[in-house]
Amino acid sequence: MKVRIGQTLASTVDTTAVIVVRAPDDDLAITCGGAPMVDPRGPEAGIAGRADPAQQGGALLGKRYADNELGLELLCTKPGQGTLAVNGVPLPLKPAKPLPASD
Repeated sequence: MKVRIGQTLASTVDTTAVIVVRAPDDDLAITCGGAPMVDPRGPEAGIAGRADPAQQGGALLGKRYADNELGLELLCTKPGQGTLAVNGVPLPLKPAKPLPASD
């Protein structure tokens, strides 16, 4: 799937929803809980997929998940039980930027 910045994606296996913050030009397979994520306003929305029990690490509200090699960053807007993954590889939680010292 070709993703674009600002696009909303929803899981078909749980309540997870994300917004694309950074996106490469490549086609990507973005999944949650092992099932493809879809446009919540598209024709696939609401179809119940089957979750992979091995991919139930959860997505946390307000956290960013990123793959710097691919240039992909997702912001979780609704939490859920499924693990976010791209091309079959789980997306790691993006670390927080350190704040400057306040001397």
